[in-house]
Amino acid sequence: MVMATAIVDSFTPTFFDNHIVTWKRRLFDQQQPHNGPVVAKQLIGDALRQRVEGIDHEACDPGDEDTFFVSDLGEVYRQHLRWKKNLPRVKPFYAVKCNPDPKVLQLLAGLGTGFDCASKSEIEQVLSMGVDPARIIYAQPCKTNSYVRYVASQGVKQMTFDNADELRKIAKLYPAAELFLRILTDDSSSMCRLSLKFGASLDATDDLLALAKELGLNVVGVSFHVGSGASDPLVFLKAVRDADTVFKQAGAHGFKLKTLDVGGGFSGNSFEEMAHVLREALDEYFPPHINIIAEPGRYYVSTAFTIACNIIARRTIENPATGETSYMAYVNDGLYGNFSSIMFDHQHPVAKVLRTGAQTLYDTALAESFPDGSSVGIEYSIWGPTCDGIDRITESIRFPHELDVGDWLYFENMGAYTKCSATRFNGFSDSHDVIYVCSEQGARAIMGF
Repeated sequence: MVMATAIVDSFTPTFFDNHIVTWKRRLFDQQQPHNGPVVAKQLIGDALRQRVEGIDHEACDPGDEDTFFVSDLGEVYRQHLRWKKNLPRVKPFYAVKCNPDPKVLQLLAGLGTGFDCASKSEIEQVLSMGVDPARIIYAQPCKTNSYVRYVASQGVKQMTFDNADELRKIAKLYPAAELFLRILTDDSSSMCRLSLKFGASLDATDDLLALAKELGLNVVGVSFHVGSGASDPLVFLKAVRDADTVFKQAGAHGFKLKTLDVGGGFSGNSFEEMAHVLREALDEYFPPHINIIAEPGRYYVSTAFTIACNIIARRTIENPATGETSYMAYVNDGLYGNFSSIMFDHQHPVAKVLRTGAQTLYDTALAESFPDGSSVGIEYSIWGPTCDGIDRITESIRFPHELDVGDWLYFENMGAYTKCSATRFNGFSDSHDVIYVCSEQGARAIMGF
C-alpha cells in the first residue's frame, strides 16, 4: 500500500511504497521571473506520473489503485497574495467547511488568516494548531447548546445570530460573546443559496438589536453572505448598503459596532470584478476605523487540488443504427465520494486522460476531450463505483483514445466541497491519499518543507 500523505516539491525527495524517489532539481534561470503556475504544472505532473506509473492494476495490492489527490499549496499561497492585492482592507477568515485539509489550514494559519468555523469539530481542529481563539468566528447562526458552552470554555468569543431565540440562548449560555447580526441578502445569483435558511430581514433587525440591548449582550458587528459561488458582483454593493443601515440602527441602541463581516461567495473566475465592487462600496459606506473581515472558502482551494481516478470497469455499447461503438467507463470515485460537489455544489468536473496504455498524457493536447457537440472521437459516459444509478460523473464526453480498465483519468479544480462531503456509501472509503507539492518559495518557507 502507498502511504497516506506525501510531500513533494522540486527540491525534496519523497517516498512511495517504501522506495525513495529522487526528484530532479529543476534549475531555473535566476534572471527570469518566477512563474508559479508553470512550476505548479510541472510538480503536479511529476507527482501524478510517479504515482500512476508505479501501479500495475493486474498485480497491485487492494487499494493501490485508489483515487488520490495532488494538492499544490503554492496555489493557495498565490490566491492569498491575490486577495491582499485586491482587497487589502479585508482580512480573510477561511471557511473551514469548504476543505478542512490540515496542510491547507496550516499554511493559512501561517499566513495570518482567521477561520470561519461552523461546528465544535472545526473549532477544535483550528485550535489544535495553536491558533488564537480571537482568529476564529463561530459563523453559525443556529448553534447547538453544548457547542456554545464549549466555545465559551475555549475563549472563542465571536459568533453570529439572526433571530430572537438564538439571542436568548446566548444570553443564557455565553453572555460575554461578541455578536454579529447576520442580515438577509439577495443571493439569487449564487450557486448555493443560503438566504432561505439564514439571515434577518431589515424589517427585523431593529427589534433584534433592541432585544440584544435588553438582554445585556454585546453586539460588535454585522455579517452577511451573498451565497456560495455568487456570480453578480453588484450583490455586494446592495449588501454593504444594508449593513450600513443596520450599523446606524445599532448606534441608535447604544452599540458601538466595530466590524463588518462580508461573508463568502467569492469565485476565482470573477474575483477581480467582485473585489472592485466590494472595495468601492466599503470605502463609500464604512470609514477606515471599521474592521472588515470575510469568509472565503472555494476561492482559496478550488484550483489547488487535482484528483486522479482509475478506470475499474468498462461496458461496451453498440449502436446498430449508426454502427458507432461507445463505452460506459466506471471509475473508483463518484457522487457519493469526492464528486459529491456535482450534487451539492452544482459543479461540472471535466475528465482528462492521465494515462492510457503505456502513455502518461497529463497536460498535453492528447489528454483533452473533444469540444461539446463534437461527433469525432470515441464517446464515453463516466460512472462512479456504487450500485446507485444516479452515480454518474459525466453523461457524454469524447476522447481520441480507446480507454480500458486500468487507465487513469484526472480532474482539475477539485479542492472545494469535494472530500469534505464524501461518504462511505456501499462501503467505499471516504478517505483518500493527498500528495502535496509546493510551487511557491514563500509557502515552502511557512510549511518548513
